[in-house]
Amino acid sequence: MTATGTARAGDPERGTLDKAAGENFPVAPFFLPKDWRTDLIAVYGFARLVDDIGDGDLAPGGADARLLGVSPEEAEDRLLLLDAFEADLGRVFDGIPGHPLLRRLQATVRRRSLTPEPFLGLIAANRQDQLVTRYETYDDLLAYCERSANPVGRLVLAVTGTSTPERIRLSDEICTALQIVEHLQDVAEDLGRDRIYLPAEDMKRFHVQEADLAAKTAGASVRALVAYEAQRARELLNEGAPLVGSVHGRLKLLLAGFVAGGRAALHAIAAAEHDVLPGPPKPGRLQLLREVGVTLRGEG
Repeated sequence: MTATGTARAGDPERGTLDKAAGENFPVAPFFLPKDWRTDLIAVYGFARLVDDIGDGDLAPGGADARLLGVSPEEAEDRLLLLDAFEADLGRVFDGIPGHPLLRRLQATVRRRSLTPEPFLGLIAANRQDQLVTRYETYDDLLAYCERSANPVGRLVLAVTGTSTPERIRLSDEICTALQIVEHLQDVAEDLGRDRIYLPAEDMKRFHVQEADLAAKTAGASVRALVAYEAQRARELLNEGAPLVGSVHGRLKLLLAGFVAGGRAALHAIAAAEHDVLPGPPKPGRLQLLREVGVTLRGEG
């Protein structure tokens, strides 16, 4: 383990928050008001940690498990860890949580009068990941995204005090799209975890077998399937994009960054000729900035 890895293992809070730099979209950019940044980082810390528990990606050493009251012998039991995490979330709303990321979140919950529901949705999605590894239909996948992605956008609106039913609807479209984009980028990584987020009905339509996803590079059928799902994500992003025009100021720039991050990732996938199997196609900074401009102008 490197010195940095050792430091992160000893400081799980810092190690989790440092992952923000690798996301497709800006988590809490510098141009936002300080109090927004503080609260968005707290929300991100929760979402990232619950995903790391569900994916088995916690820092080595078991520090997170100990903070959640889980013994070293049980630290590999993801469902048990998620149960312990949910119990600690309960203390965010009534008590003193044990994990420092949840103590950080507690201040945000109180300041913004947040409710437990979106946080519980994210935990439920990660429980589902332990029990469901294939999705038969696109609608099944959308139902998963309702738990795994949409709560994040709803929390952003709640933190910034801009929630309305219409904005929530548009935000859900964007967040679902971003989740699908991430699934497309991570086909090989997800298969390594014995998970496939490409709907089985679509795989059959394009004559793609699970073994095809294990290849080092994608054949024509896999590329056609990825292109099909990418177009679905693009359409969802376009449907949700009016959210950007419904707000003003720095929040408008933040939301444009979310949409642009998804569009830039889709551009990177297309530039790779929809071959996502060698590794996640990542957009360059220039492409991201271009997409921010397009989104702010209401184009595309």
